[in-house]
Parts: sequence; C-alpha cells; structure tokens
Amino acid sequence: MTEKVIAEALVQRLSTLSTDALPANVRTVVEALLIDVAGLCVAARETDYVKAVAAGWDGEGSCTALGHARGFDAAGAAVINGLAAHGEDFDDTFEGGPIHAGAVIVPAVLAAAERYGLDGKAALLAIAVGVEVCCRLSMVIPKAVHKAGFHPTSVFGAMGATVAVAVARGLSQQQTVDSLGIAGSMAGGIIEYLTDGTWTKRLHAGWAAQIGLRATAFGANSFSGPRTVFEGPHGLFHGFAHSPKGDYDQLLGDLGKRWVTETVAFKPYACGTMIHPYLDCAIRLAKKGVKPEEIDSIVCETAEGIVHRLWEPLAAKQNVANAYAGKFSIPFCLALGFYTGKAGLESFTEEAAADPRLKALAGKVTYVIDPNNPYPKGFTGHVRVTLKGGKVIEERQPHIRGGAHEPLSRQEIEEKFDRNAAFGGWPANRRRAFIEFARRVFDGGKVSLSEFRA
Repeated sequence: MTEKVIAEALVQRLSTLSTDALPANVRTVVEALLIDVAGLCVAARETDYVKAVAAGWDGEGSCTALGHARGFDAAGAAVINGLAAHGEDFDDTFEGGPIHAGAVIVPAVLAAAERYGLDGKAALLAIAVGVEVCCRLSMVIPKAVHKAGFHPTSVFGAMGATVAVAVARGLSQQQTVDSLGIAGSMAGGIIEYLTDGTWTKRLHAGWAAQIGLRATAFGANSFSGPRTVFEGPHGLFHGFAHSPKGDYDQLLGDLGKRWVTETVAFKPYACGTMIHPYLDCAIRLAKKGVKPEEIDSIVCETAEGIVHRLWEPLAAKQNVANAYAGKFSIPFCLALGFYTGKAGLESFTEEAAADPRLKALAGKVTYVIDPNNPYPKGFTGHVRVTLKGGKVIEERQPHIRGGAHEPLSRQEIEEKFDRNAAFGGWPANRRRAFIEFARRVFDGGKVSLSEFRA
C-alpha cells in the first residue's frame, strides 16, 4: 500500500502543531482538566477499588499516583490515577461522544512526563492533542461503539493516550503510526458492568492511559503495527463499531484549526453524564415545591441512544443493586434529586441505594423515546410529573450544565477540586499548593508530582 491512510494523515497533521500556537482557551481547559482530575484522584484514593488495583500492581518506580506514598512505574501511576479519576463518574465529558478524555489523557501524560523527564510545555501540548483526538474519534461513527457493547472511553482513550504520549516524547511519525497500530490491539472495555454495578468501568480510563505508555514504548523501539489500524477491514472501527465506514472528516477535517477540546464539559454531579439534565429538572421541580410524597408518576422524554445504559432493564434501574449502579440509573438519580437536591460524592452511598423512599419514587419513573432528541450531539433533560391530585408539572433542560452552552467557571472548577480533595483527606495547604502547581506547571520546567504523594 502506498496511499496515505488515516493514522498517517492524523500523525502528519499533529506534527504541525506546537505548544506556542495553542489557543489560549485550550490551555485554560487543559489546566482545568488537570485540576479536576487531581481532585478526583485524591477523593477516591482510599476507596476499595483503588486499593485493590494498587495492591495488585507489582511495578515500582519514581512515578506518582496522587495521594499515595508508594512510587509506581509509569504504567502503574497511569492506571491508578486514571482509575481514581474516573471511578466516581465525576470526571469531564465530551458531549459529541460521549467520552471521558481527561481521566485517560491527563494520567497518561503525567506518568510519561515523570518517567521520561519531560517539561511542562511538552505536557501541555500532549494533553491538548490527546484530548482532541479522543473526542474526535468518538464522532466518527456516533453511538456505534456503545451499541456494540464497548466503552468509548476505553477504546478511543487508548488511541488518544498513545498519541498524547508520542507527542510528549517527540516520537517520529513512523514510530507514532506504529504505536497507534499496536494500541489498536490493546484496546478494549466491555460495558457489562451495567448488569450488576460492578467495578470494571472504573478501570477503563486507567487501563487506556497505560496502553498509551506501553504502545509507545514498543513503537519507539521499532515494533511495527498496522498502518490501517482505524479504517482497515479488521481495524479498530470494524472491531468496536462493527463497521469501518465512518466519517473520518470528523477526525481530520479541521484538526488543528478548530479545537473541540474547548467544549469539554465539567460535571456538577457525580453520575452518568446524560443523567445531569434530568437531575437539573428534578431539583428545579423540588425547589418549586413538588414534594416526593405527592407524586403519582413521572414520565421522561429520552433519547433512544441512552436507553440501554440508563433506562433498561427498567425494573433494575428502578431498584438499583448498589450505589455504583445508581450512578447509571435515571430513575434512582431523579429520586435522589427530589429528596436531597444534590448528587455529589457524598450522595451515592449504599444507604441511599437501599433507602425505601428513594426506591418507591424511582419505581414511579418511566420513559418515552423522543425521536427528535439530538443525542449524542447534545444532552437534554425532561421530567413530567403527575401529582396524585391529577395536576401535571414539567421541566426541560436543553443542555448539560458545565459544557459549551453553560460552562463552569475556573472558580467553580477550583472549588470542586477543593471539595473533592478535602473529601479525600488533603489538608488546606496541600490543596492550595496543587492549585498553584497547576497554574505554573505548563510554563516549563520538568514535571514532578512527588510533593503530592501521601
């Protein structure tokens, strides 16, 4: 084959980008991603699932898992930071995917920076490029990866992390193409966790992050990978979307000229992204005086593309198995919104999942499919409540808060970090120190996180 293929075209385009040419707002978003991810890493550091993976990781080294005393090898630091960042489903989301890019790319680049002695400017470009590629890949064949039973964050995160680490390390175009080909054989991540609320989704972001380190380590040493890893007859999209025929212009068309990274959404709630607009509706209705005990039924208009993850099987979503399963149940989250008016880290407890009041209200929630819903280009919410006296009240939310239409301010993101890091046990002086670190790390100088171990 002599014609240029997708991976080669992608890598050639990326080679024209530089840190100094990044739009100012892209740097702002990258700093916000670093701050948000770090807070989540600290918040989850003492959870059972993080402890399990840390205990099961043999590799020792000089790389940092935020809030942990032990040093890890680069892959281990990436796995644990990515696991913790994504573990409570409180991390950033790209609406066009959906995909959680920050929880993959930031841990991968931080680990690479510590492992290879890279400076902050290289890390800035690498995070920006990795997030951009993750998000754009998720739009090539919308919804198909989820429908096939895979997690886009895991599949496309592996490719974005590979690009990010390759850029950070300054690999050649051939080395980067090979690395992408290798990463395609490492990618994966099934979404069967939806059945019983077990932990595997939490692992996907960290596992994708370490794939970027592994694949580039091999590609840098001339291990070859297929050039047609994306569009080939047995390539990534064939395997995970069941068709190689995608709109690759979504990936390459205006790459480097328009940054979709600027539209990344930061979450105000610690649950599945598409649930957020529904939660907003429920909380607004509660503030207007709708009392849970007065509700006869709730019907929500919804997108067909989210039914299999957030609505069905309906009986299981109305009666969640545990707190983690509750994060992916619109009925449960609506009940939480009506009763508590919030859905932060402290909201998703086993006690809440077992609360008979929440179960009773969740059991009154059903849905109808809106064929005109814009998902996945946009996430909307709708809640129609019928009260026991027959009165009907409804609320609509046209977009997700924290995203392009209603972004969180830098102050709000720093306040979220502060709450999350405090939740994870960091004292105020360490929290302030990390904010200062985030403000200066991308100006230059070698990246070191050693001061932010336990």
